[in-house]
Amino acid sequence: MEFTLIDGKTKFQFPVKPEELTISRSKGYETINMLEYGEFDFAQGEKVKEITFSSFFPKEYDASYCMYEPLPDPRVAMNMLNTFLVSKKPLRFIITNTGVNVPVYLISHNTTFRGGESGDIYFDITLRTWRDSKVEKVGGATSASKSGSRTDLKTSSKTYTVKSGDSLSKIAKLELGSSSKWNEIHKLNVKTIGSDPNRIKPGQKLVMP
Repeated sequence: MEFTLIDGKTKFQFPVKPEELTISRSKGYETINMLEYGEFDFAQGEKVKEITFSSFFPKEYDASYCMYEPLPDPRVAMNMLNTFLVSKKPLRFIITNTGVNVPVYLISHNTTFRGGESGDIYFDITLRTWRDSKVEKVGGATSASKSGSRTDLKTSSKTYTVKSGDSLSKIAKLELGSSSKWNEIHKLNVKTIGSDPNRIKPGQKLVMP
């Protein structure tokens, strides 16, 4: 099993196989707070996967754990990871004999030097899978899926503009079908109307239940 990062024609194979690898998957969602009803979650699809693992670059070859030789100099190997880190192009991450063969960005790596192991460099690395934006035609119309864009799932509240001669019971009858629902309108608009439901003014915009 080989762990490899490929950047165009540059192929970098990790010399020591990590003991374990973690792939984090999660679903995106948006929480919307609706007046009087509380919070609701709306699913937005799968989030980008994160791949994390730890290993080290040995100074000396040891057949019991090294995958190949000659080994890269640990400092040169770390500089290669730094190059991948600042690159704006996605890499290809491959683990042989598995289903892992995905485009990724290297988003972070931490370096550790341990006393008594002169020359060896230990590291933790995090990759995030990369997905290209796509343009699709849906029902004859073109919709673009661009980075940073999303569908607005927030519900627009219906409003009513108070007219001369209006009362909350009259508005409730017209808009909600029952004059007895005037108190629901008042509860939603108490900051606009005030504590007295009879003191509505022409031009006020009231939120409807």
